[in-house]
Amino acid sequence: MPEGPSILLMKENLQQFIGNQITEASGNAKFEKEPLIGQTLHEIRTFGKQTYLVLDHVAVRIHLLMFGSYSINEQTKPDQNLRLSLHFKTGSMYFYTCSVKTADLDFLSSIDWEADIMSDQWNPEKAEKKLKSKPKMMACDALMDQDIFSGVGNIIKNEVLFRIGVQPESLVGNLPPKKLKELIAEARNYSFDFLKWKREFVLKKHWLVHTKTTCPKCGRKLVKKQTGLGKRRSFYCEKDQKLY
Repeated sequence: MPEGPSILLMKENLQQFIGNQITEASGNAKFEKEPLIGQTLHEIRTFGKQTYLVLDHVAVRIHLLMFGSYSINEQTKPDQNLRLSLHFKTGSMYFYTCSVKTADLDFLSSIDWEADIMSDQWNPEKAEKKLKSKPKMMACDALMDQDIFSGVGNIIKNEVLFRIGVQPESLVGNLPPKKLKELIAEARNYSFDFLKWKREFVLKKHWLVHTKTTCPKCGRKLVKKQTGLGKRRSFYCEKDQKLY
């Protein structure tokens, strides 16, 4: 599943269409495309793993899910996985194997933008308050909770927990205050490192534990285990990451 930094890169790539009017809309997303024609793309907003194309009268919400993708100005005929294509005089954008829905513009004001880990509006104090209200939650679930850390995915989760030396099944309420603040700070720090490495096409080279077999610190074999309520893959070192 694309994580917050990848969605931010998609937003940057789609910026070229801002201010342009839709001339054609198609795809198998389950809503009427005709009303989109003639509307202008005013803004592209991201919230974690979600992208909102803000038009005159409606917003189009794109969520790439596990295997979604997008492209710009395709030269070949789109396949049956095309959910939505929007055409402008200057070019076209295509979204595949993803969730595409419309939302009222008023809905955008109800989103907690301060929960977006990569937003300028990110509020670490609010994140800390949310975490303290869920002391029995595992650290792995906390990082993947999109109401707290919108944009964090499994890669970021594993790498952040290794950076701060915390085992994924540690309970949030058992983390010392300093360690809780480290969790919050590193979730954002690593997300921007992720973005930098993704731009440079070297992201995987910087993974320390995600999909790895040995600990880069002590050389021990890493534990690979499905953890938390979501049963997502965790990779961690029992020596260098403490279970709280």
